Order: sequence, then C-alpha cells, then structure tokens
Amino acid sequence: MKALVYTGPGELDYREVADPVAEAGEALLQVEACCICGSDMHAFHGKDARRQPPLILGHEAVGTVIGGAQAGQRVVINPLVSCGRCAACREGRGNLCGRRQMMSMNRPGSFAERVTAPEANMLEVPASLTSVEAALTEPAATAWHGVTVAARALHRPLAEARALVIGGGAIGLLAALTLRAFGCAGVRVAETNALRRDTVAAEGFAAFDPRDDDPGEAVAELVMDAVGTAATRAADSRWVRPGGVILHIGLGDNEGGLDIRKATLQEVTFIGTYTYTMPDFQSALAALAERRLGRLGWVERRPLAAGLGAFRDLDGGRVAAAKIALEPGR
Repeated sequence: MKALVYTGPGELDYREVADPVAEAGEALLQVEACCICGSDMHAFHGKDARRQPPLILGHEAVGTVIGGAQAGQRVVINPLVSCGRCAACREGRGNLCGRRQMMSMNRPGSFAERVTAPEANMLEVPASLTSVEAALTEPAATAWHGVTVAARALHRPLAEARALVIGGGAIGLLAALTLRAFGCAGVRVAETNALRRDTVAAEGFAAFDPRDDDPGEAVAELVMDAVGTAATRAADSRWVRPGGVILHIGLGDNEGGLDIRKATLQEVTFIGTYTYTMPDFQSALAALAERRLGRLGWVERRPLAAGLGAFRDLDGGRVAAAKIALEPGR
C-alpha cells in the first residue's frame, strides 16, 4: 500500500510500504480521510521525541472496515488505546493510562491507504457526516474534554463566563465552537495569522491579533490556551481574571511564561488537559453530527500523495483553513 512516512525533520516520503495485519480484537480499515494535527507538525519539526522516524503519522482518521462482522461499515477511530485495567482506566480516565498507546506515536498512523485499529476504539459514523467532517472527531473530542474540565473548575456557569481562546487553529476554533455549544456567549479568539483570523471570524467569533490589539489585564474568567508557548502562557496570566481558570491544551514548548505569583495571590486555577475520554469522543461525534459545532466548512481537502506540500504550507502559514484533511483515494 501507499503511505506518507515521516523520515526525519522536515521530510515526508510518499512510498510503498507493507500492508498492516490486524491482530486479535482489531480490524483492518481502508482509510478515507485523515487530518493533520499539531502533534504531526511537532514531529515534522523534529520536536517530539515520542515520534521517531521512520513512522507513519496521522491519527484523526475515518475509514471503512475491510472484512469481519463490521465489513463495509464507515467508522471513526479513537486513536488513544488504553489498557482498560489500571486505576486510571477503572476511573474512566483512560487518557491518563500509564500504558496508553497512540496511533502515529507508538502505533502506526493513518496517513496511509490502510490501517489497523482495535474494534473497541471504533465508532460508526452517522450518515449526516462526510468522512472528512467525521475526521474532526478526534480534535473536537480534545476541545470537548477541555471545556468540560474547565466548566467543573469555574466558579460560575459557562453561560455567565467570559472566555478567551488563544490560537485559531483547529483546536482553538473547536474550543470556541464547543464553548458556544455549551452556552458561553461572546467568546474571543487571539490569533496572529491573518488568514486564520478570517476563518475564525467567518464562524462568528471576535478574532484579534494580540500583537496589535491587546485586550488588557484580567478580561476573562476562562482562558483556553491552544498554543502552549512561553509567550501565550504569559498572555494567559495577564488575561485571566482573579479566581479564574487557565485551561492549557497546547504543547508548543515547555519553558516558562506562567505568572505563579499572580496565580497564588489571585487564586487562579491552572489546568493541563490531555486528549479525551471515550465519553468525550462519543459526545464530540454526536455534536458534529447534530451540527452543534457549526457548518464545518473550514477543512481543506488534499490528496495523501500531496501530503508533504500540505505540511510545508501549514508550516509557512500559507493556509487559511484551520485543518487539512489528506485523502488516500483522491
């Protein structure tokens, strides 16, 4: 089969590889669409030690089951594979499983014509969704999980809170859409890329360039950081109100930025959040299917064979779309 293989920093090779073989409890799928994630970009930059070349990246995938009882069924894959037995799994927090695996990290990813996945990690795609739209389930579940965690920590209902999202990429935009679906009005989004600001604004959000339009001190009860750099953590600290919540999703870097003194003196809650649970995944898929997360017209489609160009365009900030989906069949 053909696959897009990460071979080193800045390099992806579209080439022939061996077909995957499904093991017990797994299914073989014909991949229909797989979106590029920020973590794929981190690997592309050589900045993710967990993703070592040669490796097939891609974990936001939809495919059709080949063979077995589910043959012909179109499914979305939950790429987070947990053990199901540890304390975290028994608590319903499989995203914190110490033995978890992730497709495109320590399992082959889905930038390929075919992929295998555990049957327990597959959900049937509702007829109302195209495969490209359904491929947004994984990032939508990440945003859904983050908003759910933040809602538990806030001292007022989300509908009464002011929220500011940092980053207008897929996670940031989906976080804003999820906040709106939860009843949070007037969400603002900080984004430095003008093309992405236009995409965010087209979804009905106030988008601004924080380099030119600083909203000031203590403006939001909830700040969701979908970038995760020292600069954005410094902005988180400035923009969060006393007693508010900083919800950190992005993994841009690991160096500084957070104002610990302010967090202590003003009782600011800082929460790191990672991926999702299976209920989050199911809820996100249902929300997408019911159009509670908007029109979903902000995904750009490209052939899998053109994957290297897509990564380079994303890296160069030349893409207005918040997400690019790669399709092996195109």
